[in-house]
Amino acid sequence: MTASPTSLPASLEAAVASGAPFALIARDDARVEVLTGSIVDVPLLADIPLHDADGAPQEVLALVPFRQVVERGFECHDDAAPLRCLVVGSHESAPRDEVLASLPDADVALADAGFDIPDEEYATIVRRVIADEIGRGEGANFVIRRDFTATVDVDPVTAGLTWFRALLEHERGAYWTFLVVTPGHVAVGASPEAHVSAQAGVVTMNPISGTFRHPDGGATVDTLTEFLSSTKETEELFMVVDEELKMMSAVCSDGGRITGPHLKEMSRLTHTEYMLRGRSTLDPRDILRETMFAPTVTGSPMQNACTVIRRHERSPRGYYSGVAALFTPAGDGHDLDAPILIRTAYLVDGRLRVPVGATLVRHSDPYGEVSETHGKAAGVLGALGAVARDVRRADVDEDAPSAEPRRLADDDGVAALLAARNERLASFWLNPQDAPSAAPRSAWGGGRTAVVVDAEDRFTTMLAHQLRHLGFDVTIVPWADADPAALDAADLVVCGPGPGDPRDPDSARLERMRTVVAARRASARPLLAVCLSHQIVADGLGLELAPLAAPHQGLQKEVDIFGRPASIGFYNTFTARVSPGTTRVGDTEVAADAVSGDVYALRGPGFATVQGHLESILSRDGLDTLERLVRHALETAPA
Repeated sequence: MTASPTSLPASLEAAVASGAPFALIARDDARVEVLTGSIVDVPLLADIPLHDADGAPQEVLALVPFRQVVERGFECHDDAAPLRCLVVGSHESAPRDEVLASLPDADVALADAGFDIPDEEYATIVRRVIADEIGRGEGANFVIRRDFTATVDVDPVTAGLTWFRALLEHERGAYWTFLVVTPGHVAVGASPEAHVSAQAGVVTMNPISGTFRHPDGGATVDTLTEFLSSTKETEELFMVVDEELKMMSAVCSDGGRITGPHLKEMSRLTHTEYMLRGRSTLDPRDILRETMFAPTVTGSPMQNACTVIRRHERSPRGYYSGVAALFTPAGDGHDLDAPILIRTAYLVDGRLRVPVGATLVRHSDPYGEVSETHGKAAGVLGALGAVARDVRRADVDEDAPSAEPRRLADDDGVAALLAARNERLASFWLNPQDAPSAAPRSAWGGGRTAVVVDAEDRFTTMLAHQLRHLGFDVTIVPWADADPAALDAADLVVCGPGPGDPRDPDSARLERMRTVVAARRASARPLLAVCLSHQIVADGLGLELAPLAAPHQGLQKEVDIFGRPASIGFYNTFTARVSPGTTRVGDTEVAADAVSGDVYALRGPGFATVQGHLESILSRDGLDTLERLVRHALETAPA
């Protein structure tokens, strides 16, 4: 079938006829938005033209490529993909059913189809990342992609309109279903994930992780229960929530609050998700910059994840894992709605590309990750109609094939499994942080100053937020700008976590952190050292540093911290170690595992250290432990 031009919305009809750029967006089940206008490519997020030449606000849809991470100083394979802005001249909407009826539905044949990286080669890459990156302390998780590619011998706009129709008909649960047509480039997809939105000062992020590929016949409560019971899938979600809380703590004055978890049920896949919300007064372009990009499609910590991606991916990402950002005038500013560019097909010069990635963690099975990329590609291609669809769900009545499937999230057992996940998490991030019960604690810091030295892990933003909650006036300083002499005036210096081997003699970052730690220790001024910096303090005390037999990346442990049990989240590959039973080294107290001798914390005159991440959502006793260690550092420092 070919669409009748008179049945198209007028602005879309004109754009298709003239070859002008346009976008179709479905954000609900009722209507399809039609955006037309002109294209402007800009170099920086700050250059996105939210106002016209006369200063009047204007709506803009921006395609933000992955390479934009260079704005934050991060590495990438730089393909010079443009930050492409559709400056909206017309924004209409039409009933979904009417738009569907107007769109072409003929099959679009694919030729020369397959993955650019064969399964065995991708499995080898997975093994290498686990051993060489996660196994050497470079991070907790990394997303490595490969591309499904094919040749398409159809007019690209017709192909895009056909695929958009197929997505509307056959995909469900998407946050945005969209088609964006710009000169020489077609992007069509059904993104399940809102990366970031901002409305009336409320910022929302939506970390999604864990991928359940529906079996033949569809998902059931039993098969979903097995997925929800998976340690790997649960830890994967917790790690990406931690990573997005780092971003929320950077852009929101209240740090962000978690709600969920929920199920994101789609036609072929189901994911688990949380919602994070906080308040911000930042320009929406600054919010977007500070949150580039989602850890669900990059890894953690973000900066090192970009480096790992550059090392192990063979080609630039283009727009994959970037965002489609819609800036809409509202009040005195602009609202922002920015889904992640995943589950998206790109058509350029007759070549179809569907990028898909798997999240690699310490528990990853290489062939399981190969299967995950097949599942994600099949989810897109099946929805597009490029491969056979399996629309039957086991819980749909055979006599009523058109019935809407029952939501698996409504099952009591599934709901209980989801709710049980929060029993492991820190109440600080689950509860409102301005509650009256928080007032007494928020006063004890007494306006003291704290400087947090960032060693390239933005867990420091969460630490800073918790310190502010304790009453401190906090500044975060990048390691390269940390001048020991300038830090002397701070009432408390917190040397933060970071990736890498603490024994590395050639790292400028580690050398600077050693200098900062040593100078602060020599001054006897209050110091708290976390994770990597804890290891640096331990090394200065002559303790052994060694790699763990298995990385503790995203691992929750019950440990003894100076006589008090604590549930703490760990993100370490290396550890300081003493002989089992050691409780003191000189004038320094040691809290260590009774069997292995792995050191969990140290404290001495004017300082305290901790291996775990007290700020993590995995640290149920994190805030209490942070307060104890900070009080010790302040109260035992020489007068």
